[in-house]
Amino acid sequence: MDYIHMYGVWMAESLQHWTMGLEKVWLLITDAGGPKAAFLFVFPCAYIFSRRTGVAVLWVAALTEWLNLMLKCVLFGERPYWWIGESKVFGNNLPKVQQYSSTCENGPGSPSGHAMVTAAVWWVVASSLKSYMYRHNFSIKFTKIPYVLYGTLLVLVSISRVFVLAHFPHQVVTGSIAGFVVARYLNRRVPGMRSFWFFVSIAAFLLHSTLILHAVLRQLGVDLNWSLVLAKKWCSHSEWLRPDVAPFTSLARDCGALLGLGLAQHWKPGGPLLPLGPQVVSLVVTVVALYLLFCVPLPLQPMLVYYTLFFVKYAIMPQIVVMVPGLVRFVMRKIKKN
Repeated sequence: MDYIHMYGVWMAESLQHWTMGLEKVWLLITDAGGPKAAFLFVFPCAYIFSRRTGVAVLWVAALTEWLNLMLKCVLFGERPYWWIGESKVFGNNLPKVQQYSSTCENGPGSPSGHAMVTAAVWWVVASSLKSYMYRHNFSIKFTKIPYVLYGTLLVLVSISRVFVLAHFPHQVVTGSIAGFVVARYLNRRVPGMRSFWFFVSIAAFLLHSTLILHAVLRQLGVDLNWSLVLAKKWCSHSEWLRPDVAPFTSLARDCGALLGLGLAQHWKPGGPLLPLGPQVVSLVVTVVALYLLFCVPLPLQPMLVYYTLFFVKYAIMPQIVVMVPGLVRFVMRKIKKN
């Protein structure tokens, strides 16, 4: 593996050298490919314009991120920014690489969560766009455009993760393949208007299976904090070690979002889709509401309180996304009556 890791560091060094001055672009791309963006941007946009696609996006995003967490627990995987110092293979001739604000994720590195979630979520979006174009009699050439854009985005996100030293190339490749396979499977099994207790059981399964895996690993003598220790040791700026990228934080996000989706659908939001103008209004209102919700700071200690409040935030998020179009429809009716 040392040879593969050395090749990955060399690729990151070359990327940073040849794209010098584009750091902000790569950081923007890596943020756009993160799980947080899938929940807080892709899901609202998709749901307001297509309910089925929106539910599929949130469903696929949550289960893909959880599966990525499980894989990281058993596959471990180094990250370039700490492997460079820990491996000692470079001696005193260290590669000329730079860390960034998106570098210091503190979980294991294999497979890449950004690549896996991007591959899964945007496959759902691309498939939905292709179906829409096919139903509206677009030419065959035009129906391929969503897949071209999908592949381009996936490549850019993968490159950005290598650029910021968060992953090795083989980790983003395996993450992309895994995300694509998961999306192909889950996109055919979207829960739709399932009962609230269905989502409760799914969230409980995610939580308990993760806790059982961690208990088994602890019994086998595996130090579950090994990656956090290395992250603290080799991250050049301690403030870059954010709690919202910790493994259990992603689990809280996934469980909260699924429970929130189940509760939102329990209220049985109905009615026809809004026209384009009110849809845009709904999207703007939703984005503003979510921005205000996630601007509320959370206490970092004790950690149980932090995880609980983080869970609550993501449980509220689907309520806002699902209910805002209904609120806009209600206001429109009032305006028409008056």
